[in-house]
Amino acid sequence: MRVYYNLKTGEIKSIINFDTWVGGDEELWKEELNEINEHSDDYLEFEGFSSNQSFQIMVDFAESINEPHLMNKLFKALDRPKPFQNFKWEIDNSVEYRQMWFDFKRIRFIERVKEQIEMYNLRLDE
Repeated sequence: MRVYYNLKTGEIKSIINFDTWVGGDEELWKEELNEINEHSDDYLEFEGFSSNQSFQIMVDFAESINEPHLMNKLFKALDRPKPFQNFKWEIDNSVEYRQMWFDFKRIRFIERVKEQIEMYNLRLDE
């Protein structure tokens, strides 16, 4: 998804990312796309994490685990082919740590949004 924040109204718009969602129907998002395109100066687009950054978040989480057995399993998952899929499988099968992962990832997303807002505000001050 692509997420936009309307600087005037505080409204958040999410639309499908047609660059990564092959076959996405632009017609379903036409109204939102037109609004964003016509008033592009009113919107700040939040950037997601790159795959390298997402991978680093998984590494950081694995390092934060205080259970050596699970930590080892997570690092092995990250060292194999398809690390995202393997990490997800290990987390999904670890009931106790699954919610901790979601909370950890959520905090990182919040930090990312705050960083982007701060960068936007710095550009305005220049």
